[in-house]
Amino acid sequence: MAIETIILPSAVVFACVTALWFVSVRLKDASIADIWWGPGFAVIAAVLVVQHPEPSPHLIAATAVLAIWGLRLGTYLWGRNVGHEEDPRYQAMRRHSPGFWWVSLFKVFYLQGALQLTVALPVFATATLSSALNFGDYASLFVALFGIALEATADAQLTRFKRDPLSSGSVLRTGVWGWCRHPNYFGNALIWLGIGSLALNGGADWWTLLGPAVMWFLLLKVSGVSMLESTIVDRRPEYRRYIEEVPAFFPNPFRRR
Repeated sequence: MAIETIILPSAVVFACVTALWFVSVRLKDASIADIWWGPGFAVIAAVLVVQHPEPSPHLIAATAVLAIWGLRLGTYLWGRNVGHEEDPRYQAMRRHSPGFWWVSLFKVFYLQGALQLTVALPVFATATLSSALNFGDYASLFVALFGIALEATADAQLTRFKRDPLSSGSVLRTGVWGWCRHPNYFGNALIWLGIGSLALNGGADWWTLLGPAVMWFLLLKVSGVSMLESTIVDRRPEYRRYIEEVPAFFPNPFRRR
């Protein structure tokens, strides 16, 4: 993978997150960084397509998947975040970081941009592949699309649950939320497993899988499962029983309800 392949997408990503940072300072809301997360990957793939006059079938396929995912996730987070107060995570960072307006440029926006470029390693790799799509590639795309469907289903079910006044203080345990405690995160993980295997099956080097590995690590240990469950038992005592009865990350749709 030539360094030239990375330069333009990196410049575009950091230009976008810088612009978003200016908007966040104006709004006093760093939550808009979350809205950019999914669409940002679609932007990276689109820039790669523009860069290559004859994009590879693998790059076109990866771009299509990321466009579907990015549009779906970005629209969902826009509806969830815009018009509401800043996410509690960023409120806590703001309280403990003097001059947060400036700190957030590096601690939130530039960090997110760097993570996006790292996770997108298999997408960069697809730009230099030349083989046609085969059965293994279609299987990889199926995994990624299934992940998008699972994440979207989980988000839709959670949205309906939160809108029900009777659900206040309780825990969602039906639908895909009865399979595991974080079906949306598992769906996200499947997306990147599919993208990574698409690149690897097409002939990319093994190290491009470091991108999906970083995403899985973030989902399991940093901003996903670990962060969410660190305080939720204190806020919702019923969640302790949920932990005892339902797996955290890997779904078990056949478990006894």
